Amino acid sequence: MTDPTALDAADPLAAYRDQFLATDVVSYLDGNSLGRPLKATAELMDEFIREQWAGRLIRGWTDEWWEWPITLGDRLGSIALGAANGQVVIADSTTVLFYKLARAAVDARPHRRKILIDQDNFPTDRYVLEGIAAERGLELVWITTDPVAGIEPAQVADVIDDDVALVSFSHVAYRSGWLADVAAINEIAHAAGALTLWDLSHSVGAVPIELDEWGVDLAVGCTYKYLNGGPGSPAFAYVRDDLLAELRQPIQGWIGHRASFEMGPGYEPAKGARGLLSGTPPILAMVPLHANLDMLESAGIAAVRQKSQRLSAYALELADEWLVPLGVAIASPRDPARRGGHVTLQKPGFDTLLERLWERGVLPDYRRPDGLRIGPAPLSTSFTELHTGMSLVRDLLSRAD
Repeated sequence: MTDPTALDAADPLAAYRDQFLATDVVSYLDGNSLGRPLKATAELMDEFIREQWAGRLIRGWTDEWWEWPITLGDRLGSIALGAANGQVVIADSTTVLFYKLARAAVDARPHRRKILIDQDNFPTDRYVLEGIAAERGLELVWITTDPVAGIEPAQVADVIDDDVALVSFSHVAYRSGWLADVAAINEIAHAAGALTLWDLSHSVGAVPIELDEWGVDLAVGCTYKYLNGGPGSPAFAYVRDDLLAELRQPIQGWIGHRASFEMGPGYEPAKGARGLLSGTPPILAMVPLHANLDMLESAGIAAVRQKSQRLSAYALELADEWLVPLGVAIASPRDPARRGGHVTLQKPGFDTLLERLWERGVLPDYRRPDGLRIGPAPLSTSFTELHTGMSLVRDLLSRAD
């Protein structure tokens, strides 16, 4: 078995762990659900409240806050999304932005009656599309995927036709960690005249993304996982440049108006990505993104991905050595090219194990019916920390048996 201290000694990103606030947690293995806070985040929040909010008050809007949804969106696009300026905004929650883009997409294909989605996609995405289908009298075409893998291009090709308006999947599957072939699926969808909407929530900040290069039409994602934006931090939306003038999002609010402060009659959308906005931007909740984008830009997404692959490979090595003999199954791709940042382990009874792990300071998470997700965050998790957490899973399972 590989020595975790040797892996840590050889880790070029090891020093980044010192940028996170220390806690008494023994092993944090849920970075794919909620990232740790940075020391710089605490400093920025204090500075913002004391100086910008208290000091500038309403003047802060004209200083810079008004532009944050766009300027932060551009920066996120450049550092983590492979998106040129003017296509990304920070606003709302993932659910709200997903609704906006999905509704805009099907409205832009008014004579098409179908939406493609897989049955194991994240619940929000499925629920929102169910609601839109009911609103618009559309048909959802459900694709059944391998629960240990995820959506394959061939599965899309088998069911798509010229009546499909929208194709929507997750870049990284929330259960298995399957990394979809975005470019190939986009090509299939576009050949049929459909638009694509990708959920990047489980990939952004851990996996390199090239939205422009892959020909993605629309994308959304959260910022509280690998981007460490904090609980409920605002989401982001991407609309390909040439679609911005064509699509019209359905939640018409004053911030998305072409002249917000005229407050006149009738809605006229702002040009470009600003037209994706609705209500007052969550400025305070955007502050942590400044710190994390600085860190991510410094580390480089390519190096982050390499560390992520090494961490997930080590998790699989430990699982094979310690847990598979105890009846645990691996429910994630073995191929690192098809695996995102987390690994899922399966065994009936894992739900009862979770509380005992948490009591001892080891924090993975659980997904029904019997999946324990191991999600080490590349910039905050050491190999020793991963080893420690997995060893407690082994010890508790051994006692149970």
